[in-house]
Amino acid sequence: MKTIYIVRHAKSSWDDLSLSDHDRPLLPVGVKRTQRVAKFLKSKNVRPGLLLSSSAVRALATARIIAGGIGYPPDKIKVEPRLYEASADTILAELCALSDEVESVMIFGHNPTLTVFVNLYLKRSIDNLPTSGVVAVRFKADKWENIAVAHFKVNFAVFPKMLKEKDG
Repeated sequence: MKTIYIVRHAKSSWDDLSLSDHDRPLLPVGVKRTQRVAKFLKSKNVRPGLLLSSSAVRALATARIIAGGIGYPPDKIKVEPRLYEASADTILAELCALSDEVESVMIFGHNPTLTVFVNLYLKRSIDNLPTSGVVAVRFKADKWENIAVAHFKVNFAVFPKMLKEKDG
């Protein structure tokens, strides 16, 4: 079995117009929402063998927040520049190239690509994978190269607005 966790980066800032799109940082609300999602993932005992992130500042910052929340060493996050401005085919190619020793991977990227990608697996398609949203898909496959044709099941889809904030 192979499992992928598809994660859209957290809400980011457009305040500094001198920054390139690639270099935009997270907003405090994005950090807070991602921490909430990380708590959910930890409660589900999500422990991916690999975290794979776009090189964009906002994606890597999101990966680091989730890594910290689930106990994954942030220095072990693999940064893949091709995931910035990737197509769904590029994402699939990255997954198929993974070592088969890796059972599960969490991939951090961007819209519109991630919405297109998760809609390949969701029974009811969505218009937008929201920031800090996560969709988990498990494949009945022993090799990553076979996931495109494998039977699959969506384990869960979680978005920050689904998670209630605790007071205090």
